[in-house]
Amino acid sequence: MKLLYKRIIWILSAAVFCGCLFICVVAAAQTENTTETALSAIEKRYSGKSFETLFYQVSKLAALDITEKASGKASFSHPGKMRWEYLEPEKYEIITNGKTLWIYRPEENQVLQGNAESFFKSGAGGAFLSDITLVRKNYIITTKDVTADYTELDLVAKKETPDISLIVIRVSKTTSDIVRIVTRNVYGDTTLFEFNDIQFKSVNPSRFEFIVPKGSNVVDIE
Repeated sequence: MKLLYKRIIWILSAAVFCGCLFICVVAAAQTENTTETALSAIEKRYSGKSFETLFYQVSKLAALDITEKASGKASFSHPGKMRWEYLEPEKYEIITNGKTLWIYRPEENQVLQGNAESFFKSGAGGAFLSDITLVRKNYIITTKDVTADYTELDLVAKKETPDISLIVIRVSKTTSDIVRIVTRNVYGDTTLFEFNDIQFKSVNPSRFEFIVPKGSNVVDIE
């Protein structure tokens, strides 16, 4: 009787273990499917397309306990072309044609210019919005959160850099638009972008070029 009792306990324990294992496997498969569904949706939505949007930005410097807010409008075109026009609290622009980067501060009569690839290769500045293929190519992607309205994905860089340690993107289930991005660096600093009035349309290529105003102070950056 004692031996029979032990066998029953063992069988029940094994059944519970197998049941838990099955649940874990199913949950992992469902999470993987959710990740792939969201990823495929944004690739279809953004691949090779141009768009314009309004944005709101919040940057937090952890070491100095400083929070800065800004807003403006932005234009993107594949591959690697962007124009960020900051309107508040001060006016300045970040422009790239995919090769050259310009940062224009009209109030200071200053233009910073450098190599766009070296600046944006880590994902800084929402670079993957102008080339969505970079998401699958450069990041390990997992599902962070799912609601009735959106899916959030964690993007961990396959090659770690000081500039970007984690990117979290929020994808609308209704439109497949990326409506929010949060980037974090190794120092704990974060930058949040929220996008509104996203419009996919043709954007004049001239918006991604920049002619340095005569008399501007030009500073080369590496």
